[in-house]
Amino acid sequence: MKSRKIISLLATIAMLSSMAGCGDSSKSDSSSAADSSSVSSSSAESSSAADSSGSAQPDFDPSKTDEKTPDLEGYNLLWSDEFNGKKLDESIWSYDPHEPGWTNNELQEYTTSTDNVFIREGKLVLKGIKTQKNGADYYTSGKIKSQNKKDFLYGKICVKAKTPEGQGLWPAIWMMPTDESKYGQWPKCGEIDIMEVLGNDVKTAYGTVHYGEPHGEQQGTVKLESGSFADSFHEYSVEWEPGEIRWYIDGKEYLKVNDWFTAEKGQDDKPYPAPFDQTFFMQLNLAVGGDWPGNPDASTNFDKAEFEVDYVRVYQKPSYDTNVKKPEQKFREATADGNFIYNGDFSKAEDLNDDTDWKFLLFNEGAGSAEIKNNEIVIKSTAEGTEEYSVQLVQFDQPMIKGKKYRVTFDAYAEAERTMKVAVTAPNQGWIRYLPDTSLDLKTTKQSYKYDFEMKDRTDPTGRLEFNMGKCGSTATIHISNVRLEEIK
Repeated sequence: MKSRKIISLLATIAMLSSMAGCGDSSKSDSSSAADSSSVSSSSAESSSAADSSGSAQPDFDPSKTDEKTPDLEGYNLLWSDEFNGKKLDESIWSYDPHEPGWTNNELQEYTTSTDNVFIREGKLVLKGIKTQKNGADYYTSGKIKSQNKKDFLYGKICVKAKTPEGQGLWPAIWMMPTDESKYGQWPKCGEIDIMEVLGNDVKTAYGTVHYGEPHGEQQGTVKLESGSFADSFHEYSVEWEPGEIRWYIDGKEYLKVNDWFTAEKGQDDKPYPAPFDQTFFMQLNLAVGGDWPGNPDASTNFDKAEFEVDYVRVYQKPSYDTNVKKPEQKFREATADGNFIYNGDFSKAEDLNDDTDWKFLLFNEGAGSAEIKNNEIVIKSTAEGTEEYSVQLVQFDQPMIKGKKYRVTFDAYAEAERTMKVAVTAPNQGWIRYLPDTSLDLKTTKQSYKYDFEMKDRTDPTGRLEFNMGKCGSTATIHISNVRLEEIK
């Protein structure tokens, strides 16, 4: 949540039905849109700020907190909040006020107002509000944290929530270390993002981990085939153990990470599993605007800008084995002729939607298709999109070893003269560029291209070759063939 660049590496999983997660004996995990309609915008309007503030309401009853929290086999309940009271339980949560622009160039002011943070019908509501200040649009919203109240080391975290829909809205469930200075400021301290959903794409949810210097991050994505994360409640969970963190939505795993690191610049790595061997705390917020989602526009309905949370539950196993070792790095082997690109001659008409070998991706209003035939890949664009990566062809897991020299070669042409960009990037190392983004002019006849570079950064087995064809002033069809990435002397 602290720093965000959109990530085009998708570990896409079709979520066709809700599955058993952390358990809910009293509230169904498969809440339908009809089930949740009673607490949507209509009830929001009927619950006034005076009602949500707790005025003339009974105080929060902490005896109700665990009343409906189910047991979880193999775990003990560490703490939970079912949001059954009339106001926020401040023995668990603190308001976390911040001025606009505190991080990510976000627009909202996080306040302590019960207009922005309140309990309604057994659910926490974090509400974004659009107002006017000094003649300009001004936004307030809600953020809460459990720091110094419910900090913990290792466990299974389960949060059932429904996200808002609307351009510029950005709800998040995330964790930061109690002592951010133990291994150094962000990202060296570590961050676990349990869930983020952008309001302009509520069919997609992200789980991410940040760490290290240089900045490392790994991310998984779930894209719903039907429905959205805004029209029903879903359970977002993380299993955090020594040496491994796993992400789930509705009980289905979609991301597993065990190869993180952290270090001060120019120094050796801290002993593994640092930085994820210290206590962390929970955070819930609804951001407005910012670098990743972009700002609200005329289509954003702030009457419905509500991030609803049904429960937060944290479980722990009776014990954890902390004697863990970092997995050895595994490097892709080159083909017999020294090529790290698999199917570089496009001799196999493979599935371009999976993560094996080539993958074709569309983002941010990019539209088009790709097909392998006649020993080349043909990319047809119908909309160039708003970003260079809006139309993109990639291949993952390129082994980039510090001190080695590499060469990228390929043939390409377009059906009308146009440009595209090629790069070798680091999706797990803060998206730095090993081969910088390089623009090339495509002709209408096949041309050969060659780019040499030296790997000067930290060794990385997960480099990525990218061809970016968006936001270039053309949708002319592109043909690419004979792609190679090889080590040179």
